[in-house]
Amino acid sequence: MSPGNRMKFPRLRQDFAASLVVFLVALPLCVGVAVASGVPAELGLVTGIVGGLVTGLLPGSSLQVSGPAAGLTVLVFEAVREYGLPALGVIVLATGLIQVAMGALKLGRYFRAISVAVVEGMLAGIGLVLISGQLYSVAGTEAPASGLGKLAGLPGLVADSAGSTEALASFGLGVGTIAVLVLWKRLPKKVRTVPGALAAVALATLVTLVFSLPVATVEVKGLLDSIQLPGLDAFGELASVGMLGTILAFVLIASAESLFSAAAVDRLHDGPRTEYDKELMAQGAGNTVCGLLGALPMTAVIVRSAANVQAGALTKASRVMHGMWLLLFAALLPAVLAYIPLPALAGILVHAGWKLIPLREIASLWREHRGEALILVVTAGSIVAVSMFEGVLIGLALAVAKTAWEASHLKLEVIDKGAGPVQAYLSGNATFLRLPKILDNLEALPQDRPVELDLSGLHHLDHACRTALENWAERHSATGTEPVKVTAP
Repeated sequence: MSPGNRMKFPRLRQDFAASLVVFLVALPLCVGVAVASGVPAELGLVTGIVGGLVTGLLPGSSLQVSGPAAGLTVLVFEAVREYGLPALGVIVLATGLIQVAMGALKLGRYFRAISVAVVEGMLAGIGLVLISGQLYSVAGTEAPASGLGKLAGLPGLVADSAGSTEALASFGLGVGTIAVLVLWKRLPKKVRTVPGALAAVALATLVTLVFSLPVATVEVKGLLDSIQLPGLDAFGELASVGMLGTILAFVLIASAESLFSAAAVDRLHDGPRTEYDKELMAQGAGNTVCGLLGALPMTAVIVRSAANVQAGALTKASRVMHGMWLLLFAALLPAVLAYIPLPALAGILVHAGWKLIPLREIASLWREHRGEALILVVTAGSIVAVSMFEGVLIGLALAVAKTAWEASHLKLEVIDKGAGPVQAYLSGNATFLRLPKILDNLEALPQDRPVELDLSGLHHLDHACRTALENWAERHSATGTEPVKVTAP
C-alpha cells in the first residue's frame, strides 16, 4: 500500500464509523418529523437522503449534516393543512431556488446579523407549539389547529385520557420514550454508543409488540408511492399572497437555522470554517431537489451535526455515507416503519421541542439585557398566538425598533452656576426619536439668561433635530437675552 493510501485509510475508517452513528440518530428523527408534519413517513427519509447525497457533496460546511428538522415541523404542518400536500413541493422548490439565488448574491453572511433574541424566540415559539401539539399525539388524539387552542385544550386532554385505556397505554408509551431520552445520558459510555432516540424508539416498539398495546403505528405507503412531483395546478397557488408569505417564512427560518447551526458546529471542531454563502447555496440545492420530489424542506440540524463531529468525522464523506444508509433502509426495509408506535415518535419530538426552548438564555438575558429578553418572549408568544410568519415579523420589527431607539441615545448635561450663561452639553446621537425630550429640556432653561449650547459631543445630528434646535435658539434669543451661542458638532 502506498504512503498516500495509508494516510487516507484512517480518515475513511473514521468517516465510515461516524456515518453509521449519524444514520442511527437521523432515522427516527426523519420519520418523527414527517409524521408530526402531517406527511407520509417516507418523505422524511427522502429529505434525509437528499441532505446526505446532494447537500452533503456540496461545499460550504464540511461536517454539518442536513435533513428534516423539528424547527420547521409547525410551519410545514400549517402549509399542508392550508394548501394541501401537492403544494408542499412547490413551496419547498421555491424556497430552494431563492436560497441558491441569495447565496449566489453573497447574502448568506447577512443572516448572521439577525438578532439572536429573535432567532431564539422563534425556536422557543416553535418548541412550545411542537410540545403542545405532540402531547395530543402522545395521548393518541388529534390536536386543535391553533397554537392557543392546543394550550387551552391540554386540561381537557388530561381529563379525557384518564378514562380511556387506549389513551393511557398511548400516554404511558410516550412518557416512557421521553424518560429513556432524558436518562440515556446518565448510562455508561458503552451503552450510549447507541443513540438515545434510536434506543427509545426500539424499546417502545418492543414493548408494543410484546404486550400488544392498542396504540397507533406508522402508516407505510412505500417510498415511490409517497413521492409526488408537484403538478401544474400547484404552481398556480404561487399567485396567492398567503403562499408567498409561507415561502418567505420557509426561506427565513430554514436559512437562519442552517447558518446558525453552522456557526455552532464550527465551534465544535478545528477543521475548515464554514463558507456561509456556499452553505446557503448547498441548502438551496438540497431544498430544490426536495421540492421536485414533493418532500419535506431541509435545514442543517445541530443534533445530527454534533453527533457527526463527536463520532470523529473528518470529511464530508461521513454525511454522504449517512445518506446512502438512509437510502438503503428506505429501499430494503420500509416495512420496519409499520411497527414503530406513533406515541414514541411524538415523545421524541416533545423532547426535541423542549430543547428548542432556551430557558438558560432567557434567564441570562433578563439579568443583563431585559430588552432582548422581552423581544425573545414576545416573538415566542406571537408565534403561539398568531402564526409562525407573523410571529417572526413581529420579533424582527421589535428588534429593529429597539436598535433604532438605542442608536438614538442622547445625554443632555446642564451647568448653571447661578450667574453668567447657562451651559448645555449634548452628547450621543440626536435623532427625531429623541426630539421631544431634547426640546422639553431646552425649553425648561431660564428664559432670562444667555445660553451656550455645545453640540461638539454629538456623533450624529439629523436634519429634524438641527432644524428644531435652530428654531429653539431663535425663540430663546427673541426674549431679549443674548443670542444663543452654538458650538457646532
